[in-house]
Amino acid sequence: MQKCELTGKGKQYGNNVSFSQRHTKRVWKPNLQKKTIVINGKKTQMKLSTQAIRTLKKQGLLDSKTV
Repeated sequence: MQKCELTGKGKQYGNNVSFSQRHTKRVWKPNLQKKTIVINGKKTQMKLSTQAIRTLKKQGLLDSKTV
């Protein structure tokens, strides 16, 4: 399933709108990456959105060498 395990960010639904204003259904999927994170001394592989990875790096919770 397309869902970030940390933030819960998932699919979004909407419409493609052409020049003639026809509406057709479409889906936007989050950009998910598999990352290995050390939590309480244990390595855990998680599916994270790229925005969550950026936030973890910025807060210093994720080293750039482990990513």
